[in-house]
Amino acid sequence: MNPAGLLYPDDPSIKKLHEKLTKAAQDFNAPDYHLQKLLSRPGRFSDFSLGIDGFFMDFSRQRVDENALSLLRESQRLSNALKKFSEMTQGEIANPTENRAALHTAARGTGPSPLLYKEMDVKAQMQQVNEKIEQFCASVHEGKICSACGKPFTQAVVIGIGGSYLGCEFVYQALAGADRKLDLFFLPNVDIDNFARVIESIDKETTLWIVISKSYTTTETMANLNQVSTWLNTMGIAPKDHMVTITAKGSPGDDPDTPVLASFYMFDFIGGRYSVSSAVGGLPLSLALGYDVFKRFLNGCSIMDTHVLESPEEKNIPLTAAMISIWNILYMGYPAQAIIPYTSRLARLSPHVQQLYMESLGKSVSATGQPLTQPAGTIIFGEPGTNAQHSFFQLAHQGKAFPIDFIGVKMPGYTGLQAMSKGVTNHQELWANLLAQAGALALGRSSDDPARNFDGNRPSTIITIDNLEPESVGMLLSFYEARTVLEGFILGVNPFDQFGVELGKVMAGDIRKEMAARNQDPSYKFACASQTDNFYLDLVFNKR
Repeated sequence: MNPAGLLYPDDPSIKKLHEKLTKAAQDFNAPDYHLQKLLSRPGRFSDFSLGIDGFFMDFSRQRVDENALSLLRESQRLSNALKKFSEMTQGEIANPTENRAALHTAARGTGPSPLLYKEMDVKAQMQQVNEKIEQFCASVHEGKICSACGKPFTQAVVIGIGGSYLGCEFVYQALAGADRKLDLFFLPNVDIDNFARVIESIDKETTLWIVISKSYTTTETMANLNQVSTWLNTMGIAPKDHMVTITAKGSPGDDPDTPVLASFYMFDFIGGRYSVSSAVGGLPLSLALGYDVFKRFLNGCSIMDTHVLESPEEKNIPLTAAMISIWNILYMGYPAQAIIPYTSRLARLSPHVQQLYMESLGKSVSATGQPLTQPAGTIIFGEPGTNAQHSFFQLAHQGKAFPIDFIGVKMPGYTGLQAMSKGVTNHQELWANLLAQAGALALGRSSDDPARNFDGNRPSTIITIDNLEPESVGMLLSFYEARTVLEGFILGVNPFDQFGVELGKVMAGDIRKEMAARNQDPSYKFACASQTDNFYLDLVFNKR
């Protein structure tokens, strides 16, 4: 792939465009470009909003105008972002540093059929995995596959970290209103207290453990697997009777000499943070909610994928969101972005997108390893409204500004008794707050008291989905995936590698060896290169 992008401008046209965008951003310092003025322009809302059936994005409160959007669309054309996205879905190499395709979209049926990659029919292989998931889950739900004591499984625990659980946890909580067949728990952290909380919440006799690791060597996951196996053996339960694995074909987790109830394959062309629509999410979600619910979720993902592939740039929702993100980070100078869903069931969306975005775009070199003109990416954070309003919105309104995605849901998941307070329901109160926050950030309010003065002019986008059904959640997930990928292509970085997580792992290995030596020989003197590390190791071993 051609690595040309805004942060790696190897094309004179891109350099010229960068200068134009810089000049356009400077214009927004003028009073006429305050959001109060922009929002008063005729047609502002209709011209700065986009939608498809079930998904709507209003970016009229972003500090952007037609000139800026026109220039940003030129960056898409010069970088061939939409073309690269299309090529990605067809199995072209999208991850050049690891010489891999990136085919998370194929997991939900997007792309040509057959879709050949390294002589493999990708869709056919993933369909085989899904059929195995469907059959296994049906057998569990019908009691044909049951616990060692003969009781039906009632709970499942995911052992996995990072992309092996974040997306799945987000979707599970988002769909928590569905008719649950099993309760789902997560054991990502190697912290022993995470393990303790899990075993306090489950019935050991009716819990299925799902081990997720592509290589089956991830340190934290293997440590937790060992902890769980040791505990199960102590409880008189053979781990093989209560475990399944999701791993690469031929990995240690797919070893017939280490039997488990079943093993499901994941593929090297689907990165962890993009993997929730593969077996990584498919098995846990199907066990918890039913395979039909997972299929509906995949359909929602596919709807947004198709929108990206078939929509022109001026109507393309994830592309527009990606361009606005670039505008806010590179040209408007905002230091972070918040994601604030106004529904508690989307509480884990922000942590998922945090990993998706920051691991994908937190880069300092181009897709071919050339230094960028500045580091890519920004800080993503957030939590649900209205909680966030009582947490960090003081800074949002009067401290350093940052753009916000407000996410609203038309219909709540709960349809039971709705009390009235101050003349409105709780769901209506939620929407009143969402709209008020977006309006207050944009418009501000003058006061003679400096402490009560609000400058406004703080950007936000309102995204709405119809409900919390699987299709809507799938569209939302696919929107953020596509937005991240397109932003990477426009910037000129590889959104599919993550070498930044490796150095700490290597250094942890060196320190681990020192700790293991002390465990073997209590008289061993720590010999870390850092004297500071020696101090803390003595502390851990209760010597100071």
